[in-house]
Amino acid sequence: MADTLDALEAVIRERRTGDPASSYVARLTAKGRAKIAQKLGEEAVETVIAAIQDDKAALTSEAADLLFHLAVLLADAGLSLDDVRAELARREGVSGIDEKASRPTQ
Repeated sequence: MADTLDALEAVIRERRTGDPASSYVARLTAKGRAKIAQKLGEEAVETVIAAIQDDKAALTSEAADLLFHLAVLLADAGLSLDDVRAELARREGVSGIDEKASRPTQ
């Protein structure tokens, strides 16, 4: 059985070039990366609000929306969940403080 996130990612990649009139993914993709990123930000805020309100059902729902929109953004950027998994694997065993300190100054 395929992982749910992998299956979602495959559906998103398939629908990106579909008809915007019948596919939310195609409609969002057609609006461009800035709109996709904006939508991701909105979902992040809604996730934070649900967490602060200690609403587990809303938090679960908003987290799903957040992951969905992140997958759409990654696909638009030519990245995948495997790219994110590889980065997390690279960081495994490294202190979060040390990892952040090793990043180039922006």
